[in-house]
Amino acid sequence: MRKGLLITFEGIDGAGKTTQLLRLASWLEAQGLPVVVTREPGGTRIGDAVRAILLDPRHQEMAPRTEALLYAASRAQHVEELIRPALARGEIVLCDRFVDASIAYQGAGLGLGEAWVEALNEYALGGLRPDLTLWFHLDWATARLRLRARAEGAGLDRIERRDEAFFERVADAFERLWRAAPEMRKRIDASRSPDDIEQEIRALVWNLIQQHL
Repeated sequence: MRKGLLITFEGIDGAGKTTQLLRLASWLEAQGLPVVVTREPGGTRIGDAVRAILLDPRHQEMAPRTEALLYAASRAQHVEELIRPALARGEIVLCDRFVDASIAYQGAGLGLGEAWVEALNEYALGGLRPDLTLWFHLDWATARLRLRARAEGAGLDRIERRDEAFFERVADAFERLWRAAPEMRKRIDASRSPDDIEQEIRALVWNLIQQHL
């Protein structure tokens, strides 16, 4: 490829995006393509330290602006240390959550304002944009059942423990983001079988790759 690609996976908790990201990574590697799998918050030593702070259930007193700024700080480090260098090497970066998550979770969910959070992250990104965003659309009732099942295992992090109204605001924000730019954000019906979802994602990503050969 002439240059690397940044593909981001977005959606509410429980939508299944992480599973599909790993499936896509395995398939792309089988095609002989260079792939970098990463996540937000995290992806770097600094980012992982910030992630631990953000998701720790003991930090319930964290102010909304603090949360938004920590996500943006982690993202700025992630972009400079990992994502930009990988793209410069011509690699395909698959990122579990990116800017849309902050706009939805902190901007809408916490009521900070979607425009404010977007502007904050414009600075953090330094002009970087995803080449493709896959938005995993799933109704909150189904996602909630999946989260309950998860809670019986490893437990829920600080964000996952928020109330239903919060996640409904988040889901609505993801819908608005998709409608604002459907050519860049592709809606994935996450209620279908994992195999069906995987096939759709493969087709979308392969088409993008062909455009960049």
